[in-house]
Amino acid sequence: MARLAFLVCLIHFPSLNITKILSLVYILGLNDVPGLSVLYMKNIFLYILMMCVICLLSSLQLTTEDGDILLDYSKNLINEEVLRMLFDMARSVGVEAAREKMFAGEKINFTEGRAVLHTALRNRSNTPIMVEGKDVMPDVNRVLEQMKGFCHRVRSGEWKGFSGKAITDVVNIGIGGSDLGPLMVTEALKPYSKGGPNVWFVSNIDGTHMAKTLAQLNTETTLFIIASKTFTTQETITNAETAKEWFLRAAKDTSAVAKHFVALSTNAPKVKDFGIDTNNMFEFWDWVGGRYSLWSAIGLSIALHIGFDSFEQLLAGAHWMDNHFRSAPLEQNAPVILALLGVWYVNFFQAETHALLPYDQYMHRFAAYFQQGDMESNGKYITKSGTRVNYHTGPIVWGEPGTNGQHAFYQLIHQGTRLIPADFLIPAQSQHPIRDNLHHKILMANFLAQTEALMRGKTPEEAKKELQGAGMSGDALEKLLPHKVFEGNKPSNSIIFKKLTPFMLGALVAMYEHKIFVQGVMWDINSYDQWGVELGKQLAKKIEPELQDDADVHSHDSSTNGLISFFKKNQAK
Repeated sequence: MARLAFLVCLIHFPSLNITKILSLVYILGLNDVPGLSVLYMKNIFLYILMMCVICLLSSLQLTTEDGDILLDYSKNLINEEVLRMLFDMARSVGVEAAREKMFAGEKINFTEGRAVLHTALRNRSNTPIMVEGKDVMPDVNRVLEQMKGFCHRVRSGEWKGFSGKAITDVVNIGIGGSDLGPLMVTEALKPYSKGGPNVWFVSNIDGTHMAKTLAQLNTETTLFIIASKTFTTQETITNAETAKEWFLRAAKDTSAVAKHFVALSTNAPKVKDFGIDTNNMFEFWDWVGGRYSLWSAIGLSIALHIGFDSFEQLLAGAHWMDNHFRSAPLEQNAPVILALLGVWYVNFFQAETHALLPYDQYMHRFAAYFQQGDMESNGKYITKSGTRVNYHTGPIVWGEPGTNGQHAFYQLIHQGTRLIPADFLIPAQSQHPIRDNLHHKILMANFLAQTEALMRGKTPEEAKKELQGAGMSGDALEKLLPHKVFEGNKPSNSIIFKKLTPFMLGALVAMYEHKIFVQGVMWDINSYDQWGVELGKQLAKKIEPELQDDADVHSHDSSTNGLISFFKKNQAK
């Protein structure tokens, strides 16, 4: 029977890559290969609208100490049978066991020989977490206390610059995880920044980024945070040296550097050589991955901006989600549900992208943050056993806030040729309920309308009736009619939460972190290394000295040689 089903599918749906589906199922260790395959073939005919009626397990409400979170996943190409099989698959590949290994501090980042313990950074229960026989919590708490004291001194005005003035502006100099997380969070939590300094972020080695930032600052009242674990990251240290040159042109005293620069690092000698007092060096550990580091000392700019009490609430929200992820059954586990739906679309519907669409302007950096979080984690083609996958892994992650996105790229989601699963996120309460909450009600109406439109679509009959109602008929109607039809049946998740508070943001970020973890387990890859960034760095180090003179370069491929030649001829002298 299964063979007949495969034959029918291959004849009638040649575009469906059944080989890849079978390979994935086989590699993931699922015994009932025909069962899952037949389920897929059955469900390519499912209509989401019908599923909303018959799928009873279609939403999950999480009750936190800071309000509820509702995850509605009913608008998906699934039914209870598919969900049950996906949960069985998760168990068969060992998601639960892998989860315990992570929380227990085992070195699941095996290519770098490291534990993965960003959860320890927000372990508000303070229960011991062991790495190589040592409880890491005393060190975590020590750095948190150091951050707390420093934040109080800066925010209260006790910390003075070289001229005796208090700090008004903080510049975080870092890149990757040392930039994206703090930037996203400080933007998302602007309403909680009262009494804190302004924050600025410089990451790009492009001199424009630094020059434009410095032009808006006062040397007497600016504090720089240099975020580099090794204090050797090229972009960060180059930008830091540029900032120091700018500062010293005004201060004219190298001893003043210690009053305006602090470090997030573990390299005390280099920090000291830079001119920073090592008492103002905030450390973090090799079990803290860069893209999961905002919970650590890397979050110092967050704590300075919103206050340490709010920073602790951010940690508390993430800790709440950690406990939910660790203890909830898979069937009632928000990160697991999101992860399995993603696997379903990537590997069985060949979806190439996933859209994150927050309907909250304060969350405008949310999708950009998880571009790194997701794509650097699961953009891998080598399995844990060292073999090449023959199935797709992490999707391209992208998105913008609503309603801006509706007027930019939603056209492709609605009527394009690619399946684009999407997560829609919105708070029930606005930070600014202006005009008797009119703006937020319009925003909410658009949020609800988009997910319904993606699900329901518009039939030719409905479109024709609409055109006739507008006075069209005959050839004009028939020519326009196909363009007015929406196929619908486009999958989405709706995530509604009470209000975007520090606690709630922490919970949401942790939810997506754990989703990424589960998908990495499903795809049998290491989500916590990033060897893909190395080759470009190595080649850049080779090319940089070749740009210092006018000599012809012949050491690369013809394309690169030609590009170098063009640059040399056209660069500023």
